Amino acid sequence: MDKDKLSYIYVSLAIILWASTAAVGKLIVQEITNIQLMFYSFIFSIMGLFMIVLFQKKLKLFQEYTKKDYLRMAGIGFVGCYLYYIFLFGALMFAPAQEAFIVNYLWPLMVVIFAIIILKEKLTFLKISGILLAIIGVYVVVTQGNILSFSFTNLKADLLAISGAVAYGLFSVLGKKYPYEKYTSMLIYYIFGFVFVLITIFLFSSIPKITYIQLLGIAWLGFATNALAFVFWFKALEYGDTSKMANLVFLTPFLSLVYIYILVGESILISSFIGLVIIVLGIIIQSLRKNKKIKVQSKI
Repeated sequence: MDKDKLSYIYVSLAIILWASTAAVGKLIVQEITNIQLMFYSFIFSIMGLFMIVLFQKKLKLFQEYTKKDYLRMAGIGFVGCYLYYIFLFGALMFAPAQEAFIVNYLWPLMVVIFAIIILKEKLTFLKISGILLAIIGVYVVVTQGNILSFSFTNLKADLLAISGAVAYGLFSVLGKKYPYEKYTSMLIYYIFGFVFVLITIFLFSSIPKITYIQLLGIAWLGFATNALAFVFWFKALEYGDTSKMANLVFLTPFLSLVYIYILVGESILISSFIGLVIIVLGIIIQSLRKNKKIKVQSKI
């Protein structure tokens, strides 16, 4: 099989796994808290990423990182693993999965904003237009289409979802500024994230007993969406054209709505779909370059 076909297979597998996050997460946080879910899922994430690093014979890289690197990665892991999932799973606790996930999909726009602040990238008309469109799309979603009512039925959850988008946007830009080796750095981020979760569990929560069904869902989130999906994504980038792969990733939120409908049983609102289309359109517009290619950093 040629590399081009392999790239499409790998990116399709990554999208299928990533798109399931909101639906599976919603089912689990109906029984346990977001912190408790993170405790268990991070264990599976660490196990999965460790096996990947071991298989690729990259364990020696841990010795090459300095104390400064580990301190920096602790901060990045705090933002991108700990805070992001607190906010995302917290939003899923208090709002319909479709609303929480779509609002959280503001993160690519947050990447643009933090890239301007941290990486000193230029603020262009296209970027401003994309950000404004995304804001409009979120407003359509959170008002459930009642755009003249200014009524927010899940304000707490929406703020959590937006905070998650902010955290992931910052995480992505920090990852670009400090480009450590992909697999080992992800493992280290999750290890530090797990340490922060342990502290939070000790201070404010407890380790709950879970059922076998819950364990399967948690294992799926930890191993499949947080570890295996990244392998597929990195392989897709290795074999295929980056712009084409990035374009296909825009299918993720739409496939997520299918998961939410089937697994959670939520009726997908027309306003949710329209709002999502507007948000994605905003992401595409701000990503346009003079050569009309799209450059998007996928969720990692």
